Amino acid sequence: MAAPIFDGAAFRRAWLSLLPFGPIWPRDDGSLVATSAGVLSAPYARHSERCNELLVDAFPATATELLPEWESTLDLPDPCAGPSPTLQLRRAQVVARLTDAGGCSIAYLTGYAATLGYSITITQFAPARADLMRADDPVLDPDWAHTWRINAPAVTTISFSADLSNADDPLATWGNAVLECEMRRLAPAHTYVLFAYGS
Repeated sequence: MAAPIFDGAAFRRAWLSLLPFGPIWPRDDGSLVATSAGVLSAPYARHSERCNELLVDAFPATATELLPEWESTLDLPDPCAGPSPTLQLRRAQVVARLTDAGGCSIAYLTGYAATLGYSITITQFAPARADLMRADDPVLDPDWAHTWRINAPAVTTISFSADLSNADDPLATWGNAVLECEMRRLAPAHTYVLFAYGS
């Protein structure tokens, strides 16, 4: 349900309806009372509009003016995003960090990457064991027990979206720097993460 929108005319009518009745309170157009009500209603209309904008801005997925507040709460903007990240990317990072419930499963990490706009898969490695190996398995030493790899497209393109982007944002951005920074931040401390790009 959308918030009600009141314009100057609505506030003018409200002002006039609240005034007492009598010969010294004429409501005719052009009267001093009606003109004063019109002048006084303009700031209320602006405030009503700004309040409605605040309702939209209070949610990180649609925030514009309050986005820096959300970012400072979450230690953003991230230097990995570059000197001037797009509004869409900034919002995605804020939403991803706010909705981050923690975890280290493959489903959790791929879901987190999807929130940022990246489609990934994860490969886990295990040391070679004679009783579990197949003929085509790689022979890995025990250090590989703590290594995993993120597989992503060579270039992830995030396209301009009319409802998510600013007018001065580029039509598309590409790169995986934000993915790498966020995944390294989420990686369990005892593990080593690799990145593989391409098919």
